[in-house]
Amino acid sequence: MSVHHYKTSQKLPISIEKAWDFFSSPANLKKITPKHMGFEITEGYEAGQKMYAGMIISYIVKPLLSIPMSWTTEITHVHEPNYFIDEQRFGPYSLWHHKHFFKEIEGGIQMDDLIHYKIPMGFIGDIANSLFIRSQIHEIFEYRYKILEEQFGKF
Repeated sequence: MSVHHYKTSQKLPISIEKAWDFFSSPANLKKITPKHMGFEITEGYEAGQKMYAGMIISYIVKPLLSIPMSWTTEITHVHEPNYFIDEQRFGPYSLWHHKHFFKEIEGGIQMDDLIHYKIPMGFIGDIANSLFIRSQIHEIFEYRYKILEEQFGKF
């Protein structure tokens, strides 16, 4: 029944414009999601399209035992090039609120992610979070960290 949070930060040696260009394109989500999760956008995005407030994106992801799961998010806020927020509308969580922040620093940018999430099923969901969900979220962001360093370089 708890609302959990996860925060991560990464510095990249790129301009804020380049960071925004990459992260504001929903197509790049697949590039930064572990391959075993089978991430595929199914609706709400056309090639070359940039995100906007009110954008609804649906996709399939296989987070557990390769079982496909539908997930729909809405981009609720966009303040180019400083932040955007996505919220789950339908999917595995009772609550998913993900803030993406970008700020210029000397030599590049700092990117911060802050996620607030709630697992369904009350205390059973809290136990599941302790046993594997939180670590799975951590693994996803560790993968992203590595892929982003490979693409943009180490800070």
